[in-house]
Amino acid sequence: MIQPRMALIVGLIAVAVLTRLLPHPPNFVPIAAIALFGGAYFADKTSAFLVPLIALLVSDAVLGFHSTLAFVYLAFALTVAIGFWVRRNRSGLRIFSAALLSSVLFYLLTNLGVWLVEGLYPKDGAGLVSCYMAGIPFFAMTVLGTLFYATLLFGTMGFAERYIPIFREQSILT
Repeated sequence: MIQPRMALIVGLIAVAVLTRLLPHPPNFVPIAAIALFGGAYFADKTSAFLVPLIALLVSDAVLGFHSTLAFVYLAFALTVAIGFWVRRNRSGLRIFSAALLSSVLFYLLTNLGVWLVEGLYPKDGAGLVSCYMAGIPFFAMTVLGTLFYATLLFGTMGFAERYIPIFREQSILT
């Protein structure tokens, strides 16, 4: 039987993933926030990676796969690991810092992927710089989306933990 706290964590991730299917500005998505949240709240490291990863995979199956997906998933997995750092102290400053760090990581890895795989830029230093420059507008939206969704996920869970006793930390979590 699934415990109420675990059901809430999984439910919050599922709702966040569903928002990817709604109209939204480019890169204003919950991907990094979901990964951070999973890393911060699942005590079992396998679940911390698998639940958000499966949720992302399901939404990608609906939205479509692309050639730089491996870079997105690598950034996603590394962001789960950043979430392990957040779990030790889920303070606002730590969550904010982790959201910014994960956005930078996503920007760096996915733009590297575009440069390596897409063939849009020359395979030299100038091409790489051009690729990163072209990604700056998307980076701004990534940061805003990550901060927005991290606030919703961590804020909702924090509210539930504080005011609804059944959702307080239990032995299944560290």
